Amino acid sequence: MANLRNLKKEIDYILEELVFDCDMAMYFQPANEAAIFDVMQQAVALRNDLFAKVSNPTEPKNPSLVRKHYRALYQEIETEFGKLFEKLSAINAPKK
Repeated sequence: MANLRNLKKEIDYILEELVFDCDMAMYFQPANEAAIFDVMQQAVALRNDLFAKVSNPTEPKNPSLVRKHYRALYQEIETEFGKLFEKLSAINAPKK
């Protein structure tokens, strides 16, 4: 079974990285502040949703389903935060 404490720390670490990148983007591109702030809000909402999923596996008495739940959760963390990083990159992309 996954170590819940480490999983939650990993989620918080990725959130901190995204928020730091958003802060830097706001500093260098104040014109896009509203869009960047929206990405930050989505990231915090995602973090809260992931914490709820970490704390409440679907079938806590079935070890096989718990492992599948956490394996899917790791995949969701990677894809959802990846989408937010890509969204932030698109906001910061130079206009042609």
